[in-house]
Amino acid sequence: MRLVEESGIASVYAFSGEETANGETATPVSLTAAHRSLPFGTLVRVTNNLTGDWVVVRINDRGPFVDGRIIDLTPAGAQAIGSDGLTPVSLQILGWSG
Repeated sequence: MRLVEESGIASVYAFSGEETANGETATPVSLTAAHRSLPFGTLVRVTNNLTGDWVVVRINDRGPFVDGRIIDLTPAGAQAIGSDGLTPVSLQILGWSG
């Protein structure tokens, strides 16, 4: 069931064990992401608009803080959709974990 859809640019952010905005320890291999306003725990399907590849990530951080970008993916999330930098994506909210 599609609840909300948003399109824009995804970026990749690197971690070195910092704490995320929700208090978790960030790891580059987790399928998590940063979004400016979605609640922590939101499950989001991120689709690469160029390839159709997609991944489901859980929001656990805030960002991106660069105009035009809508989500920051971990390296694992970016790799799952065939990206290693900036990629046009569509977001679909699937629900909430918890």
